[in-house]
Amino acid sequence: MTEYTHVGAASLVWLITGALVGIAVPIAAALVWKIRKKEPVVSILIGAAAFLVFALILEKPIQNVLAFPTAMGLPDHAVSRFLNANPVLLALVAALFPGIFEETGRLLAFKTVLKKRGNRETSISYGIGHGGFEVILLLGVTYIQYIAYAVMINTGTFGTVVEQVAAQAPEQLSNIDSVVSMLAGFSFAELGIAVFERIFAVLFHIGDSILVFYACRDKRRGWLYPLAIILHTGTDLIAALHLFHVISLPTWALEGVVALIGSLTFFGAYVWLYKKDVGKERG
Repeated sequence: MTEYTHVGAASLVWLITGALVGIAVPIAAALVWKIRKKEPVVSILIGAAAFLVFALILEKPIQNVLAFPTAMGLPDHAVSRFLNANPVLLALVAALFPGIFEETGRLLAFKTVLKKRGNRETSISYGIGHGGFEVILLLGVTYIQYIAYAVMINTGTFGTVVEQVAAQAPEQLSNIDSVVSMLAGFSFAELGIAVFERIFAVLFHIGDSILVFYACRDKRRGWLYPLAIILHTGTDLIAALHLFHVISLPTWALEGVVALIGSLTFFGAYVWLYKKDVGKERG
């Protein structure tokens, strides 16, 4: 059985901190917003539910079947082989799916279950729910999983997990090796980068939620919906091009681009639309 590098106490502390931050901060932010603006919690929960449905239940499986079938235990096919042979096109597909699905989720939510919530605060409530739930999954839940892995590594039981993966999904072994290497050297710097990225991702989600909210509220601004898709796709495309080795960016540059787009999207939508809107709740 393979011997894995012991995960030190400091790394475990930062992993636990990441899990706590990833769960507590989004919940605290949602509660503060609800109390200060007297917003119904359902508006926030609908944002979270829409992310769950459109990003995780619909988008990811369809995208994986199209581009990464082996990751789902399915046989490879002509489309996936073509996409994987063309990394620029693969990156575009990987970026376009979140853009279309998540922004369409916002659109349908504002046009249906949130239709009567015409006050401007609803746009931010939805964004907090959408972005906050993503943080809980990517930081909170993921780091809890990492903590479990670290404990198993330190107690010598992780090899059993690897053997099961090797038997059932051998293509995932390289991912496990990467995670193990990351855990062994996990530090405050890694946690800081992850938190930094999520802050601006949440700002981006709130900004895009404002755009789509006003696209639904004013027919003359319907073009804000495709704009939100373009911004979302463009942001993810940069990360996807880096992930698929089309471009190579240092971490600080990649995170800087995410921070810049997230900031511009949020502050642009906030100042241009939200701040100028003095309309009252409809219905």
